[in-house]
Amino acid sequence: MQKNQLNIAVIGAGLTGLTTAYYLKKFGFRVQVFEKNDRAGGVIQTHRKNGFVFESGPNTGSMSQEEAAELFEDLAGDCTLEYANKTAEARWIWMDDKWHEMEMSGIKAITTPLFTWYDKFRILGEPFRKPGTDPNETIAQMVRRRMGKSFLRNAIDPFLSGVYAGDPEKLVTRFALPKLYWLEQNYGSFIGGSIKQKKARKKEPPRKANRQVFSVLNGLDNLTKALVKNIGEGNIKLGCKNLEVKTSGDKDFTVSGESFTHVISTAGSHALESLFPFFPKEKMQAIDKMNYAKVTQVVLGFNNWKGIPINAFGGLVPSAEKRDVLGILLPGSFLKNRAPENGALLSVFMGGIKKPEMFGYSDDKIKEIAEREVRDMMGLDSFEPDLLEIFRYPHAIPQYSFESEEKLQAITDLETEFKGLTLAGNMRDGIGMADRIKQGRTIANQFATDYL
Repeated sequence: MQKNQLNIAVIGAGLTGLTTAYYLKKFGFRVQVFEKNDRAGGVIQTHRKNGFVFESGPNTGSMSQEEAAELFEDLAGDCTLEYANKTAEARWIWMDDKWHEMEMSGIKAITTPLFTWYDKFRILGEPFRKPGTDPNETIAQMVRRRMGKSFLRNAIDPFLSGVYAGDPEKLVTRFALPKLYWLEQNYGSFIGGSIKQKKARKKEPPRKANRQVFSVLNGLDNLTKALVKNIGEGNIKLGCKNLEVKTSGDKDFTVSGESFTHVISTAGSHALESLFPFFPKEKMQAIDKMNYAKVTQVVLGFNNWKGIPINAFGGLVPSAEKRDVLGILLPGSFLKNRAPENGALLSVFMGGIKKPEMFGYSDDKIKEIAEREVRDMMGLDSFEPDLLEIFRYPHAIPQYSFESEEKLQAITDLETEFKGLTLAGNMRDGIGMADRIKQGRTIANQFATDYL
């Protein structure tokens, strides 16, 4: 089949779908994007209110993939990459009723109260421990085995609350933190593997993936607007409610009355059954086993901040501390133009896998919790925000748990059975913005390899 014979449908105008469509169009393919909402961007949405610029959905990404850096290069002039201010990059962990800075190197790593002396000494022996042999070992099991209980409690548990809103006892390392898993498998050690990788990279050309925290100047929606502009608004159909894909005997697809040779879905796993009614039931059951964290976000803006100094990235809360928040992000401190001068912008996250019931709390109860927790943790004598917005995400973050291998096999089987179908999105290949960009670019590259 030649390139001009292809007609590709991309379902979903989130970051994955838009990136896929952008590169497909750049390679010269015909592409049509279908989006159920009345705007493009998916969970990325920037709001501007009362002098504050804030996000619902992701606030930042990590420049962990080369493809993410290259996308911003390709879109130069249409949106501007912004890295987090290095003067406000401190990460806090809440323990014993106060914030402690998380520091893993230098004298602070030795003196920090976050980890026991026993576990600090255990770290010295980490490079000499044998790699694990269980491919489905959870993150909690791996960390206890290699690092110790206090590292799990005060570093890994809150980190996973911030990234996955998840439970380290359920997340499988091989799927949720694959780079960490392969460090141990390939090098036998986290520490030793990291050192060897750094030495190897010094001999290579400079990498664009620098792992710095990034956003987009004046709001993440400027990234999605740039993608829409380059794809062409005429190639994106919005408001496609109750969308259904049909297939005929010759394996062509029909979407919204149009015929396509290929369909790329970036929808969440929870949407696939209604979107693809012809999928075999047993395959859908395997995919449906994946759980999603339910998260509530409270955005708070203060024109004049009167709490503790907040020249930091934010703070995370170990579940053992029994607080009602997962963490507090401080985007007004590390991004430009997000809050008035001398003001503050906070994003407070609640719920997650361990407290799913909080998703159903009323707005009044959520406000009550936000007031209690923020006043106590951030040193406010009174709670009088100039901005308060509540956002709820019923399918916030997919959990890469025990069912992941069965889910991935089911996806492979479906793509094999229905030629021309690609099942993408954050149900596989990572949940971060850089992961989403990489997946979209990889899919488009494969089309270029196969048909150009």
